[in-house]
Amino acid sequence: MKLCLAAHLAVDIDLSIDEAGGLRLRSGAQRFYEGVIGFSFPMLFSGIADVREWYDDTAHCFRIVVDVHNSVRGPLFGYRGSFNIEWRNATGAGVPGHILPQRQERLD
Repeated sequence: MKLCLAAHLAVDIDLSIDEAGGLRLRSGAQRFYEGVIGFSFPMLFSGIADVREWYDDTAHCFRIVVDVHNSVRGPLFGYRGSFNIEWRNATGAGVPGHILPQRQERLD
C-alpha cells in the first residue's frame, strides 16, 4: 500500500510487513507544493527513510529503528528506541481536524 500525506512536501510511503512481523515504512518520491507551484523534489537534496516498528514480547514494549540516508552523502540521521502506548476512545467526528495533514493523496 502506498500513501502520501502532505502539507508542503508530499512523500510516498511504502508500507509493508517485515520478515519478523513488524511494520516497515520506506519513503520514496517527494513532491513540493506551494500555492499553484508543484514540482518533484530532487532526491539528491533529500533522504530516504527506512523505519521498522514492532512489539517486543520479552520487554513488553514497542521498538522502533529509523535510518535516513542520501544516495550520495550516505547516512543522514537515525535512532533506535522503545515506547509504550495509551489507548484513548475517540468519539464524535473521529480525528480532530487540526492534526490532519493539509493535503492527502492516495497512490494505488
